[in-house]
Formats: sequence, structure tokens, C-alpha cells
Amino acid sequence: MSSNVFSFFIRHKWILLACSILIVYLLPYYILGENTHIRVHDNMDSNIVWYQLLAESGQIFAGPGETLPNVINGLPRSALPSALDAVVWLYVWFEPFTAYTISQTIMRFTALFGMYILLNRFLISGRSSSWISAGSALAFAMLPFWPSGVLTIAGLPLAFYLFLTIRKQGRNTPWYYWLILSLIPFLSNFILTFIFFLGIMGVLWLFDWLRSKQFNPPLFIAIAAMTSIYLIKNYMLIYTMFIDSSFSSHREENSLGHKDLAGTLELFERNFLNGHTHDLALHQSIVLPVLVGALFLSILRGGYPTRFILLFAATPVLSLWYAFWYWEGWRPLKDSIDILNTFNFARIHFFDPMIWYICFALALAIIAKQMIGGKWIVVILIALQCWNVSQVHEEIKYGEFNTPTFSGYYSTDLFDEIKDYIGKDPSSYRVVSAAMHPTIAQYNGFYTLDTYNNTYPLEYKHQFREVIGPELEKSPSLAHYFDTWGGRAYIYSSELGENYMFKKTSDRKIEELLLDTEALSELGGEYVLSGLPLENHEEIGLVLEEEFENESSPWRIYLYRIDDPVSL
Repeated sequence: MSSNVFSFFIRHKWILLACSILIVYLLPYYILGENTHIRVHDNMDSNIVWYQLLAESGQIFAGPGETLPNVINGLPRSALPSALDAVVWLYVWFEPFTAYTISQTIMRFTALFGMYILLNRFLISGRSSSWISAGSALAFAMLPFWPSGVLTIAGLPLAFYLFLTIRKQGRNTPWYYWLILSLIPFLSNFILTFIFFLGIMGVLWLFDWLRSKQFNPPLFIAIAAMTSIYLIKNYMLIYTMFIDSSFSSHREENSLGHKDLAGTLELFERNFLNGHTHDLALHQSIVLPVLVGALFLSILRGGYPTRFILLFAATPVLSLWYAFWYWEGWRPLKDSIDILNTFNFARIHFFDPMIWYICFALALAIIAKQMIGGKWIVVILIALQCWNVSQVHEEIKYGEFNTPTFSGYYSTDLFDEIKDYIGKDPSSYRVVSAAMHPTIAQYNGFYTLDTYNNTYPLEYKHQFREVIGPELEKSPSLAHYFDTWGGRAYIYSSELGENYMFKKTSDRKIEELLLDTEALSELGGEYVLSGLPLENHEEIGLVLEEEFENESSPWRIYLYRIDDPVSL
């Protein structure tokens, strides 16, 4: 028995070593708990609160026509994930940060094993190269994936492996491959990546059929099954898009893509070299030079590794497509076809991290094989890249940026003090937030008139614009930001721009906030929670009730009450 265990460890030593390192990588979440620093953008300012609101609402199974009263006087249920989203249930069963930690663990280990088996069984075969596969997969698994996406990006290598196996083995594919394939949709986002993934699989299936004249039913069934599961999971979205003609989303006024040619090419360069905030591959300092070096090395040795060259070539193509989606030249087409405004086809760039690290592994295999001392060079390169990506661990990165911890960001004790001071049931009044994200108030049980959501009624966007319109007139850039997108229905300040976090150590003040408090009052607004003092609060009909702060919170909150509403 002991010899079998020993043999197992020896045979799988590299992936087990990678697992051990990944466990260490995850330890801060388990040890620090809510005192961990994590990402704010598209995370604490949005998704975490959406899940928490839904988990506490009692409306998980409500129909898409129902609303959640906590947000904008009735946020459509369809604006939040469906009851078939597995992450929703993590927030039902566990405390928010525990749910977040579990999703991080699922995401990281799926990325590790998915990339490892994809490389080891389809791209860099042979036990002698398994260490390259394990090292490359480890670096991939520690990337700063968009946290709330779970398997949206991190699960792509596993999904590719499953489909390639089904394509190759057909009816002989083990049953558990089908089970895993059917589970991926419940932990990933169809709109962001898997709609493109399934489209690519469909093209592959069609190509095989035309080339070999064989239909390949298992691959077709896999594509159809995964697509069907996604459609069922996203029944809320399907209903509002294709059935409910009474709902008009604020996205109907989306007008993305006004860059001139110079700005488009600049965006291409920036994305190719640095990536996008949601899919950073951290490839610029080590991975990209390694790829270029391996390519020249192959050519000098008279070899042309087709698979490597094609995948490497795909990286600038994806960046070019991403950049040109925002080119003004598309405007005539976008203005005439609604889906080109409401759906972002540029998001196929979320494939970037997977492609970069497949290329990285292929390049390392070339170097190990073709250079004198190549194996030691590859060991060093893997170690350097793993160190490189580990340094953007959320705790390290956001700790250095001095952003609040999870508990500090939401500051539940501080906001409990504010609720106690107001002394009324939060459902009986409405608040908005200035110089701070409104989801902080939402997380703490306040009913807010401002929000950040992927979709909400277009009519409400127009109503809310009356509140912030006078301030938007002072800033054409903020007006353009809200009018052409509007996902953040915030109390904007032209003095602060797109900055929404100011700690109590800040000496900033908002000198002039032109807020139409009469329009705000008509929506039911009674209070303004501000992270900075409003110097002109009396001019816009506000009364400063109290200032709130405590030792454990990074915020100082100024509570203003609408006393004599002013129309601007």
C-alpha cells in the first residue's frame, strides 16, 4: 500500500507541487477572513452585493416580472442572476466572504487542473514534459481573474479539454466528462465568454463534418447540451430580451464606440501589451519575450511549429478586434442594428489569458528541447512568472494600494449607527450616496435610489438623470459616460470625476454639488450619505444631520437630510 502511495506521488509530483503552492496562495482568504484586501471594481462595488441582496431577498425563485424594492424603487428580478446560478447558493448557504473564498478556491483549482490536462494530453504530450505543463498551469491559475466570473475565464481550458476529448473519443468518452461539462454553466457566464466558446466549437464541428463527411454526433450533442443548459440557466435574460415587450433596458441607449483611428490603435497597443482589467495575463515582462524568443529559435533551427505560430498570431488579432469594436467607423452599423449596441462582441478578448499561457507552455517546450541548458532556463522562467503573478494576489496588490479590506469597505458597524440614528425602518425612506459607491449602503440594508447594475429600466435612467443633470452639465465627460452607458446611476461630482472612494483621512471637500433635490425627493429620496463634506449643502436644500466615524471603519460619513427641496 505504501509503495503504491509513493509511486502515485512520484508519478504526479509536479501537479501535486503546483497544488501545494496554490494552497499557500489561497491561505490569506482563509486566515485573514474579512480582513483580506480584495478587488473593489466590478467586485465589492457590484457583484458581491448583487448576490447578497438576492440571497437575503426571499425572491430567488421570483419571476422576471417581480422587483426587489431595495434598489431604485424596484429593481427588476431579471437584473440579477437566476436561481440556477450556483454562486447565488453559496451566498445563501454561507456568509458573503466565506462564499467569496469558496468561489476563489473553485476558480483557482479548476484553472490549474483544466490547463494542466489540456496541455498534458493535447498540446505537450509525454511525462517528461509534465513539469512544463504543471508550471504553466500554476502561473495561469494565479492570474488576477475577474473574481465574480468564477469559471468564466478560469474554466475555459477545462471546457476546451472536455470538448476536444469528446471530439476525439466520441461515444467512448467517460460519463464523468459529460457530468463536468454539464456543471460548468452553473459557475460561469454565457454572455461574457461561453457564447463565443460554443460558437468556436460549432465552427470546429462543422469543419470536421465538411472535411471528413462524418457528422460526429457526440460533439454536436455536447455543443447543443451546453448551449441548452446556458439558455435554461439564463431564463431571466431570455424572457426579458425576447418575450417581455414591456421592459426597456437602459442598455438600449448604449452608444459605445466613438474612438478615432489613432485612439483605436492606441487601445490595440495597450490591450496587446497590458491586457484588460478583467482578463489580465501579466504577459508583458516574461511571457511575451519568451514567445518571441522561442519563435526565432524555432526558425533558426529550421522549424515552423504551426500550432504555436497560429496561437501566438491569435493574440494580436483578438486585441485588434477588441480595439476596433470601439472605433467610430462602426457607428452607422451600430446605430441601425440594436444588438450591436446592447451586446459587446469585443468580449471575445476574455480568451486572451488562456491563449497566452498555452503559448507560454509551447514556447517553454521549444526552449527546453532546442537550447543547451534549456531545461534549467525553463525552470527559471516558470519560477519567475509564477512569482510575477503571485505578486498581484488581491491581498498583496490591494494592500499596497491601501484600499479597504472586505470588512472595512462595507463597515457594517458604522452603517448600523447611521440606521439607528435615523431611527426608522429602512424600507420607509430612500437614500443616495455621494463620494462613495451606493452598493455599500445596499449591503448594509439601506434602500437606495442610486445603483450599479448591468440592466435596469430605461425610464428610471431618465428619471435619475433629472436628479444629476445639473451636475452633468458641468462635466461633458461624465455626461457622455452616463448617457452612452449609464450602468452606474451615481450621484456624480464633476470635481471628483469617476472616483468614488475617499477615506476619512482625506482632506477633500465637494465645493459645489448641483443636485436637483426636488427631483430626488419626487423619487422618494430623504437622505444623502456622503463620504466628503458638501460645502453648498444648504443651497441645494440639504441639512447636515450628523457625522459618523469609528476606529474600525476607513470612512467618515456625512448624513444629510432633504429639508427644502430645490429644483435646478
